[in-house]
Amino acid sequence: MGNARTGGIAVIFVAARTTEDDAGYAAAAAAMDALAARQPGYRGVDSVRGADGVGITVSYWADEASAVAWREHPEHAAIRDAGRARWYLWYRLHVATIGRSYDWAAP
Repeated sequence: MGNARTGGIAVIFVAARTTEDDAGYAAAAAAMDALAARQPGYRGVDSVRGADGVGITVSYWADEASAVAWREHPEHAAIRDAGRARWYLWYRLHVATIGRSYDWAAP
């Protein structure tokens, strides 16, 4: 579960995957998860993918500047270009301000 708190930014990435290069995609996704976690302002990520290849990833950032810095990070930009060329049929990106956030887990 993400570590979002009241306030902050949620970057919502909705995408349909191709069937190409699953191993390359998995390696790139793991590298981006690790890289994002080292960025200033990073608060966490939640991600799911359906059997149809459509996935939703929400990354949480302390503020707009942190989210923009992630978008502009050179390694992230290179992987984004690779995704457009190989791994995605389409994607949508939404950026939202978090007004409130709650967590719950079964005991």
